[in-house]
Amino acid sequence: VQLQAFGGGLVQPGGSLRLSCLVSGPASSIWAVGWFRQASGKEREFLSAIRWSDSGSITYYSRSVKDRATISRDNAESTCYLQIDSLKLEDTAIYYCAVNPSSFDMGGYGYDYWGQGTQVTVSS
Repeated sequence: VQLQAFGGGLVQPGGSLRLSCLVSGPASSIWAVGWFRQASGKEREFLSAIRWSDSGSITYYSRSVKDRATISRDNAESTCYLQIDSLKLEDTAIYYCAVNPSSFDMGGYGYDYWGQGTQVTVSS
């Protein structure tokens, strides 16, 4: 399984950003796709996840982005998206997407495959 995250950049406070994660690999090895971030000097934070191969859309949002973020997927394009609205200074971080091959864990555990990260900077 390989992942490539992109879509980061410089955004003003209050703005929006949509991050993309291109996921490649056998569908049987992709149970859920999650988004994490790590700000400078801080621990990695689990933000959101979506069940990858499902007729429905099972999703999870952490408290820090709940009501401001939307996770979605386009299986035809093998892409997972995370849109975050009303961006704040404290959203500045490197954002990573990752794959959990076996479960939908709302604690952010079990993510064995990682992309390279994309920098999001919120600044006026």
